[in-house]
Amino acid sequence: MLKTLTKHGNSYALIIDRAILELLKITPETPLEVSTDGKTLTIAPAADPKRRARFDAALDKTNRRYGRALKKLAE
Repeated sequence: MLKTLTKHGNSYALIIDRAILELLKITPETPLEVSTDGKTLTIAPAADPKRRARFDAALDKTNRRYGRALKKLAE
């Protein structure tokens, strides 16, 4: 899909199609993280710190409970 920028005041805007917004569950209130490596531009929903905390807690619980078994399976 090719897109072009649209003039918006003294800046330019990238219009994102509704289908893509719905697929990514992005609303006007969703914080977005914009980054670049100097060649490409990446726009993604910002990571939710609460979700990360829940994931870390679940991972810690799993490692405490099944850590030895998982280590043996890895060997």
